Amino acid sequence: MKTVFLDFDSLRPADLNLDKLQQELASVDTWPVTERNEYQTRVADAEVVVVNKLRLDASAMDQSPRLKLICLAATGVDNVDVAAARERGIAISNIREYCTPSVVQHVFALLLALNQNLLRQREQISAGDWQKSAQFCLLDPPFRELHGQTLGLIGLGELGSGVAGVARSFGMRVIAARLPWRTAAAPGKSGQSVPRLPLEELFDQSDIVSLHCPLNDDTRHIIDAAALEQMKRDAFLINTARGGLVDSAALVNALQNKEIAGAGIDVLAEEPPTRGDPLLDVQLANLIITPHIAWGAREARQRALDEIIANINAFANGEERNRVC
Repeated sequence: MKTVFLDFDSLRPADLNLDKLQQELASVDTWPVTERNEYQTRVADAEVVVVNKLRLDASAMDQSPRLKLICLAATGVDNVDVAAARERGIAISNIREYCTPSVVQHVFALLLALNQNLLRQREQISAGDWQKSAQFCLLDPPFRELHGQTLGLIGLGELGSGVAGVARSFGMRVIAARLPWRTAAAPGKSGQSVPRLPLEELFDQSDIVSLHCPLNDDTRHIIDAAALEQMKRDAFLINTARGGLVDSAALVNALQNKEIAGAGIDVLAEEPPTRGDPLLDVQLANLIITPHIAWGAREARQRALDEIIANINAFANGEERNRVC
């Protein structure tokens, strides 16, 4: 099947093993990036289109007359018009459970950096504060143990459950949101029971709130000014899911006014943020921003590529694998 990967560089293939891609897909073209005006030419005879974050709407699909499968190089499907694909008889597959260790370690990298005041400590060393100290250590600003703190998860699928498991190893209490638009909640991927609370109660009890839910009409700006006001003043917010889950302007205001203690943000509403973002317009000691890298450890990117190939092969063999529609 003629296959084109339109934003191949999103996987940073330079350090990946591409043998399976070349051996198992008979006809594949990989493009580092694809601009909208290049799309039609590149997909003219494609039966499979692979995309990571490139947006595919109805008009893009209509420019691909032979298209049978859209294979996502990610779990989220918010960049593809699923209804339009279904109407045109185009299948969609995604990749799942490929980046859990990578995301989990990044969640705790952000959390520990915030909790331990690592950025502030580096500034103190650079300024010579330790060298001038009358004491053998610097304990200002102070920090707390994670042991005994409560982690509130919004989303308890594969990634949320992975974070929950590590949190328990720190001795943390784990709770999860009972979202009003969801059906009866399962215990989580780990199988361990997690108390489910309404959002208001989760905000009230959590020392850390970590987001692991998809972005859709129900979850957009689930963290807004009202939610931030409900959180503890010494709480941290971690977002490694989707930027649109958080109202950036409201978060800046909450951080500046010390309504919460800090935030670790790996995702923004627009990526790359060519038109800016309120979170990029401030320099705050209690804010850490990373450029959507939580998912991207080398091992996770290799698994992503291997899963894409497996999805395409399954489709070619008439098998349903990781199908969205």
